[in-house]
Amino acid sequence: MAETRQKVLLLRHTYNPDEVVALGARLCYAQADVETLRERISRKDQAAFIAGVMARGHLSVIEHATFTFAIEGVSRALLAQITRHRIASFSVQSQRYVSMKGFDYVVPPAIAALGGEARARFAQQMETIGAWYEEWQRLLGDAGERSNEDARFVLPNACATRMVVTMNARELLHFFSLRCCQRAQWEIRALAWEMLRLCRQAAPEIFAQAGPACVRGACAEGKASCGRMEEMRRRVAALGNTEEPEVEGE
Repeated sequence: MAETRQKVLLLRHTYNPDEVVALGARLCYAQADVETLRERISRKDQAAFIAGVMARGHLSVIEHATFTFAIEGVSRALLAQITRHRIASFSVQSQRYVSMKGFDYVVPPAIAALGGEARARFAQQMETIGAWYEEWQRLLGDAGERSNEDARFVLPNACATRMVVTMNARELLHFFSLRCCQRAQWEIRALAWEMLRLCRQAAPEIFAQAGPACVRGACAEGKASCGRMEEMRRRVAALGNTEEPEVEGE
C-alpha cells in the first residue's frame, strides 16, 4: 500500500479540433460545399471566427470536438463527483474484477499539512482497512470476483482508482466552469485545471475563455464568492506552459 498522486494524460482528441469546429460553424452560414469550405478554412486563421461564434452562444458546433483522458491516482470520492457529469463516457477500474489487496490511496492535502504524525496515522488507518478487506476476501472464500464484490464494501473513499474519460468540448466548458472554481472540492479542482491545460494546448481557440465562470464575467457564486476573480483570470491567461499545476488544498 502506498500514497499516490494524480496523473492525467490526454490520450486522443479530434484531429485539428479548432478547424473541425470552424468548418461546422461556417457550413451553417454558407452556400459553399464542404470541400470548398475546407479549403477556405485551411488557408487562414479561424480564431476570430470561432470566438465570434462562441460569443453568440452557438455552442452546438463545438460538440464535434471530443477529448479522451486517462486519469489515475485519484480517489473513489472524486469518481463519485466526476460521474455526475452525465454527458461523458467513463471506463473505470473495477473493484469487483480487480483485487484491491494492497490498494494505493490518496491523502488529502489538509491531512498532510498536519504533519508527519498525522500522515503516519492516516497511513496506518489505510493498512487497517486493507487488513479488513483481505480478511473478508478470505472469509468469502478467496473466490476472485465473487469475494471481491462484497469485500470491497469496507474500502474507503481514499482508495485510488483509474479511469478513461471522454467528453465533447461543450461539456468540457461546462465541467471547467464548475470544477475550476475555487469552491469546487480540491481534488476534482486540481483535475479540472490539468485537463484544461491539456485542452488549451490541443485546441487554444475553443478553450480560450474556458475556466471558472468568473473568467468570463461576474462570479456565479454570489455572496459565497471566493473574491479571487483576478487571480483566476491570471491563472487562465498563463495556461499553456509545460509546468505541472499545484494541487491546492483548502
